Amino acid sequence: MTAYWINTFRSVGDEERVAAYAELAGAAMLAGGGRFLARGLPAAAFESGSLSRTTLIEFPSVEAAVATYEGPAYQEALRVLGDAAERDIRIVPAAA
Repeated sequence: MTAYWINTFRSVGDEERVAAYAELAGAAMLAGGGRFLARGLPAAAFESGSLSRTTLIEFPSVEAAVATYEGPAYQEALRVLGDAAERDIRIVPAAA
């Protein structure tokens, strides 16, 4: 079943490290079967929503998304990112 990886940046302290992370992370996600559907700043946010940078990536399954997150290529991207940003990452299965 298709799954969606939702990544929201709550704060960014170092844009250069975030850019280096994005390059490595993007390659890792594509290699893991991910497909970028949306990225950037929301056009609108409601209720408790925030206008923070958000990325939506589609994966063939929850297992593929989790394996990508836990895999060595994405973990290297996380090492590069370090404490340069605070994020909220969720992996959500598609509605049946």
